[in-house]
Amino acid sequence: MTRLTEIWVYLSASPLLHLALTLVAYLIGDWLYRRANHHALLHPVLLAVVMLVTALTLSGTDYSTYFEGAQFVHFLLGPATVALAVPLYLNLARVKRLWLPLAAGLVAGALTAIVSSVAIAWALGASDPTLLALAPKSVTAPVAMGITEKLGGPPSLTAILVVSTGILGAVLGPWALDMLKVRDAATRGFAIGTASHGIGTARAFQESETAGAFAGLAMGLNTLATSLLLPLLVQLFGTL
Repeated sequence: MTRLTEIWVYLSASPLLHLALTLVAYLIGDWLYRRANHHALLHPVLLAVVMLVTALTLSGTDYSTYFEGAQFVHFLLGPATVALAVPLYLNLARVKRLWLPLAAGLVAGALTAIVSSVAIAWALGASDPTLLALAPKSVTAPVAMGITEKLGGPPSLTAILVVSTGILGAVLGPWALDMLKVRDAATRGFAIGTASHGIGTARAFQESETAGAFAGLAMGLNTLATSLLLPLLVQLFGTL
């Protein structure tokens, strides 16, 4: 037992341990997801988060120590996001034809994501820092954290809310669209990407390349729209 403890102490000091744990957790989650025939409640990101939180809690590892290894995965978010331009380029002709409804849907989606969540939290008595952290929840994590920091909110809370939003959107988004009888791949993808950023976009790609392309477009445009709209809304409501 003493020998095992010494080995664990040695391994826990290496950033590669937490990188390996992240990859293994996702692979296990993906395996379970496939075995369950892609059941929405067994999304691999959700399962990986649960496994990692459990492992870190049981081992007494703080987040900053874990992130020393996980930052390698975090770095790959940039190239992965840029790579979304490839399927988008393949659907460029359709994007040009649909630019007006896409623009209307983008503005409606961005405003709804901001106003609805903040209004509900405010009605439940949330503090001002919590409201600021909640507002950019539908934007990809690095940008959302930057927006919150600029507005004076806690970026760490925003990171948690962004991941939660992405998982919920990936799990419930396709089901909600099915209930509403929305069948068009472009419409489904754009809605999921607007509401649940990168995690939702990955889920949209599982439906079709077209859905994934429009989800990637929505994710990028919603990031821009929220970055422009949110400071104006904060200033407006602050004045009121």
